[in-house]
Amino acid sequence: QVQLVESGGGLVQAGGSLRLSCAASGRTFTFYDKAWFRQAPGKEREFVAANSWRRGYTYYADSVKGRFTISADSAKNTVYLQMNRLKPEDTAVYYCAFGVDATRYSEKNEYAYWGQGTQVTVSS
Repeated sequence: QVQLVESGGGLVQAGGSLRLSCAASGRTFTFYDKAWFRQAPGKEREFVAANSWRRGYTYYADSVKGRFTISADSAKNTVYLQMNRLKPEDTAVYYCAFGVDATRYSEKNEYAYWGQGTQVTVSS
């Protein structure tokens, strides 16, 4: 039902910034909970940030709180992840995800729709 296309990944120096975009092609963009996850080599896919429209909250993993910001622009059907003060440990493939009602917002099983992933590499 929902197609997600990501962009904005790349190589950046430590301390730099990147802005990831996730464009949604499905209808009723507003009525989904939206999230970003990331997966480093040999690691589990981990929660990064979520935006719950129905609850009016945003949520962040402790590792990115204060550095990353998730936002959603309904006019453009696009979700963003602004990443500032990047660290080498932020290096991972980043995925956006949509869920109908992600009660457990930090768990990947709550999200039915996923983007293809975009590589973020932070050099020291």
